[in-house]
Amino acid sequence: MSEQRSLPRYGTVLLAGTAATAIANNYALQPALTDVADDLGLSAAVTGLVPTAALAGCTAGFALLLPLADRVAPHRLVGAQLCALAAALTLAAAARDAAVLLTAYVFIGATAGVAAQAGAIAGRYAAPGRRGTAMATVATGLSAGILLSRWAGGTLSDLLGWRRMLLVFAGLALLAALATARLLPRERPRAQGRYLATLAGLAPLLRHHRALRRAVLTGGLWYFAFNVVWVGLALTLARPPHSLDATAIGLYSLAGLLGFAALPFTGRLVDRYTPHRVTAAAMAVAAAGTAVLATGLRHPAITVLGLALFDAGCFAAQAANQSRIVAIDPRRAGSVTGVYLVLYFAVGALGAAATAPLLDALGWPGTVCVAVTALLAAGGLAAAGERRAGAPGAAPSAT
Repeated sequence: MSEQRSLPRYGTVLLAGTAATAIANNYALQPALTDVADDLGLSAAVTGLVPTAALAGCTAGFALLLPLADRVAPHRLVGAQLCALAAALTLAAAARDAAVLLTAYVFIGATAGVAAQAGAIAGRYAAPGRRGTAMATVATGLSAGILLSRWAGGTLSDLLGWRRMLLVFAGLALLAALATARLLPRERPRAQGRYLATLAGLAPLLRHHRALRRAVLTGGLWYFAFNVVWVGLALTLARPPHSLDATAIGLYSLAGLLGFAALPFTGRLVDRYTPHRVTAAAMAVAAAGTAVLATGLRHPAITVLGLALFDAGCFAAQAANQSRIVAIDPRRAGSVTGVYLVLYFAVGALGAAATAPLLDALGWPGTVCVAVTALLAAGGLAAAGERRAGAPGAAPSAT
């Protein structure tokens, strides 16, 4: 079958760069939202809807566009979506009112979801025994895009203005589109059924695959914790006695660069051991880092250490978990990944929404304890999956 042709090493690196370029657009404008409000004469409440529009579009893209990875040749699918992303960024750069800007960001979020397709393609076309390495490489690019996007967007906005910054990102998307259209595999996957039937079959995937249900629950728990920690950190540092400004708070996100440096090693560990074992170990690391944060935020060096361990554990677990998800049914990697990410983001959104009430009720130490509990529960689920997978006569789909 054509789907079993291996992706060359440069193809995996290209997919990692594509994921970074695409996902960055969901976050790059956030540091300049005040400038956008001043330029367009909008209230802070309206401009604050821009990240919400991007998230809503991204979730819709996961549900509606990710299954196309099971039906359309990678070079055509990725290239077309990157061109659409460039067009949406150009529309946002030209916006003169909130309606146009928010509409553009719904489409930016939807097409930025090509970053998740990059991971599914890397997993499907990986050489035998190298799926974990390939997906970890793409996860490294995606994580770098998330971590560096706000810094890059803020810097370019200060230098060029927010509109020109968006045009720079549009140009990067077009360059990525040209590269992927020429270099990614041209074989079309063997689709099973029509597209609408594929969409209708997304929900039953949860019922048919116990491994997918466990992966969703495991991933949802740590993404809940991820949002609780990062949103809680921003809110806590902005309040007395810290009272830091937005620039100083944003610098703490660079601590994640220390964390995602562990990702290239994650793939090798997944290929050598199992995704369950790597996920359980990663959750132990993340819980340890979060426990460090519970001691307080008075010492920046200790806070950076805690964040680095926390991010390293979460990023490594995500790479391992997605490798496990693609292995459920490589022929339907896009559909399975789409189901996972829609639910994963939904649980993460609950974490973000719950953070302020948790801080008010429990304070920073209590809020961090909630995150530690979620991380330990995720690690326990992964460890239980490892034991079940190793049990005599265990079926692969039951883990």
